[in-house]
Amino acid sequence: MGERKDDAAEEAWLQLRPIEPLPSQCCGSGCSPCVFDLYHRDLARWEAARARQDRSLLSGEDSQSCPSSLSPETFLAFHISAMDKLTEDTYYVRFALPGNSQLGLRPGQHLVLRGIVDDLEIQRAYTPISPANAEGYFEVLIKCYQTGLMSRYIESWRAGNTAFWRGPFGNFFYKPNQYGELLMLAAGTGLAPMVPILQSITDNADDETFVTLVGCFKTFEGIYLKSFLQEQARFWNVRTFFVLSQESSPEKLPWSYREKTHFGRLGQDLIEELLSCCRRKPFVLVCGSVEFTKDMARCLLCAGLTKDSYFLF
Repeated sequence: MGERKDDAAEEAWLQLRPIEPLPSQCCGSGCSPCVFDLYHRDLARWEAARARQDRSLLSGEDSQSCPSSLSPETFLAFHISAMDKLTEDTYYVRFALPGNSQLGLRPGQHLVLRGIVDDLEIQRAYTPISPANAEGYFEVLIKCYQTGLMSRYIESWRAGNTAFWRGPFGNFFYKPNQYGELLMLAAGTGLAPMVPILQSITDNADDETFVTLVGCFKTFEGIYLKSFLQEQARFWNVRTFFVLSQESSPEKLPWSYREKTHFGRLGQDLIEELLSCCRRKPFVLVCGSVEFTKDMARCLLCAGLTKDSYFLF
């Protein structure tokens, strides 16, 4: 009988053992804490409790109920209030916040989204593009890919559905007048972290930071948030440029875009030209695909910048 009780007790403890995350559950964006950090923390807690045969030590585990505020360790449910298709593969999604509450992110920080497809849990990082002081909502720009698991999950969303986020994450913290000029190099949805930083500057009359924003897209039709960027470019301290990789004719563009649009790819020569025309010594922000980010870092170093003169999202 004693052996049976011991076996039953051992089985009970094994059922309480934390489950190691799958590789798909890591978003790969360097979040802290990562899902694996949380796993190792909970495993250490479980091992200590098992050694002492004291289940009360497990009480520190995260509650399954919804937390009252955003947490980097716990997923929180948010309702989708609106979902618009900007292009054939990009969505603009608004999530509701209770009352007039704010999300609590600083400009440039991001969240991690959890999705489940074919019983497989996946996590990916996205940066809200809504103003940091937005009340009652936050908005996210999401590009979907034909073979992406998270894309399948996102394309199934409808207004009224619920999605689960945790955060905030991110190591870049913008402070007003911290830099003479920000040179923002963004490819596609890499525009997302630039938007709240840019808006925080233009919303603050005391912030005299110059901004040069360079958006890299395949075509003119594929440029995101055109109206927003046009409005921002009216401010005395903001300039916008565009680089289109799959177009070559300025005659096909509206007049207002012809002088500030380059064709081809953003490379060494154009990087050096942009740096030379900055009005003050720039600090460079870069966001895009892994390949784009690596290329930009190489170009900036070749142009004479040091590693502490730029930040890679």
